[in-house]
Amino acid sequence: MTALTLVALVVAVICGLVVGPTSIGTWRVVGAMFAHVGIGHDTLTNLQSTIIWQLRAPRMVLGLMAGAMLAVAGGTYQGVFRNPLADPYLLGVAAGAGLGATFAIVDIGSGLVTPTWTPLLAFVGAMLAVAFTWLVGGRGLRSNTATLILAGVAVAALLTSVQTYLQQQASSGSIVRVYIWLLGSLASASWSSVLLVLPYVVICIVVCVMAGRALDAMSVGEDESRSLGIRVRQVRFIVIAASSLGTAAIVSAVGLIGFVGIIVPHIVRLLVGTSYRRILPISVFFGAAFLVFADTVARTILAPSELPLGVVTAAIGAPTFVLILSLRRGFVR
Repeated sequence: MTALTLVALVVAVICGLVVGPTSIGTWRVVGAMFAHVGIGHDTLTNLQSTIIWQLRAPRMVLGLMAGAMLAVAGGTYQGVFRNPLADPYLLGVAAGAGLGATFAIVDIGSGLVTPTWTPLLAFVGAMLAVAFTWLVGGRGLRSNTATLILAGVAVAALLTSVQTYLQQQASSGSIVRVYIWLLGSLASASWSSVLLVLPYVVICIVVCVMAGRALDAMSVGEDESRSLGIRVRQVRFIVIAASSLGTAAIVSAVGLIGFVGIIVPHIVRLLVGTSYRRILPISVFFGAAFLVFADTVARTILAPSELPLGVVTAAIGAPTFVLILSLRRGFVR
């Protein structure tokens, strides 16, 4: 399974660099990739090199990071909350980021034209929403999973209502920009945005994957976990903080992209079993490949126009999730 996932990831990377409105031969792109590591010669023209390394490559890399982070965060949330419907936006990340981005686009007025304010306020909004949820749900380490989920629902509803109010005060052009951001896109990806979120994503993914053994133990219950010497509340705090921080960083750069954090861990679970020591690392690569494939579809299916990435992930994710539920029920009821 690991080998197949890595093959899928390599194919996704090549597709992300090769497929596009400007036709560039696959082997020329592969040769350029090898040339970048000192093997062979780069045969691309200056224009083709610019298209590959300044337009497609940062978009592809940001897609890899976004897919990996959302998938592993979804798997981590499902483990720590023992809830198969948990996703990376469970504790209000989406609502907080949406409110921050809406405030930037509507009130500050620069919106997506100036890339400084929207990602920054989206990130701040997401982290404040999670902090508020954590406090409302039981004041830190004294909170339990059920209370945190209910608090997340309440906080998300409150922030969404504020966001709706702001949109009602906005012009039609601002509303369109808000919805474009909310649907998610990698169109504005650049190497600067990649470098901006890279430290958050790497650290948070490592923390989540390393928590796999603890999540396996916690899956049998908190009392049993404590008897094994696991500090349940501390582990819960660390993995929730890492998942939320990484998700907030990704959302601030690409907007809200749904279904990745739900369907990828479920698919991996069907293939490799229920151990989070296997689910989480494989979800990293599977999620990365999935999102790059989805983005390739989003930017080519209506070329030269683009579909919002969130539309593509929803179109793929919703029927896939229904199929997974059917498989788990054995098609018999």
